[in-house]
Amino acid sequence: MAGAIHPVDIAGVTIGGGKLALIAGPCVIESEDGTLRAAERLAAIAARMSIPFIFKSSYDKANRTSVSSFRGPGIIRGLRILSKVKEMFGCPVLSDIHSAEEADPAAQVLDVIQIPAFLCRQTDILTIAARTGKPVNVKKGQFLSPNDAGNIVGKLRESGCSGITLTERGSSFGYNNLVVDMRSFEIMHGFDVPVIFDATHSVQLPGGLGGKSGGDRRFVPVLARAAVAAGCDALFMEVHEDPDKALCDGPNMINIDDLPDLWRKLVELREVVYEWK
Repeated sequence: MAGAIHPVDIAGVTIGGGKLALIAGPCVIESEDGTLRAAERLAAIAARMSIPFIFKSSYDKANRTSVSSFRGPGIIRGLRILSKVKEMFGCPVLSDIHSAEEADPAAQVLDVIQIPAFLCRQTDILTIAARTGKPVNVKKGQFLSPNDAGNIVGKLRESGCSGITLTERGSSFGYNNLVVDMRSFEIMHGFDVPVIFDATHSVQLPGGLGGKSGGDRRFVPVLARAAVAAGCDALFMEVHEDPDKALCDGPNMINIDDLPDLWRKLVELREVVYEWK
């Protein structure tokens, strides 16, 4: 059974405090103008709907299927763009780091450091991210059971991190497919940390298009509803103004225009679930 979850404050946005939070943005920084447009639209939606909101976009997608895949602008230009997002729209920002060396410069801008799924067991990255003093969100690897995430939490806590969140993003199921075990939320809550659901990467089909990953965004609302019913504390959703033209993970991203209606339904469901507790 879940223990006493320790809410995590991320620059004024609380995850695990009872209100459903949202982490959203384009998969990767494609351009400065496009990133600022997306942030402006998302910040406006969050303000209008009273959503605790954190903006996410990656400055580098280091784990791509093909060497020719678009990776983003890199850490220097990417962090400069994310800094503009914070200054212009007042929302916390999140991005991934891919090596221990990135932790300190990233911490100068990011409000929460994210550890990608394939790096979730890398001790050096975890410990150095923890020592920055920033909250750390770890994507549970597709190759790990939810019980194994307890070792990740242990590494972070022993390294001085008090603001820890875990993210469920599906588990490998044969080739080119992921499934989500809804028991994961209860199990990982047992480590006394908030648990986030990555509703868009969970519908990814890794390597499913040969030279790149595929996905099926029609299942995003289905899995998001299931995760809310299972007790997740926040939703991670990658969104884009035109997903079919996105340079990364387009098949599993949703259109920003579709977010408000989906979020309204998720909040309604969340209220029902809390009445049952």
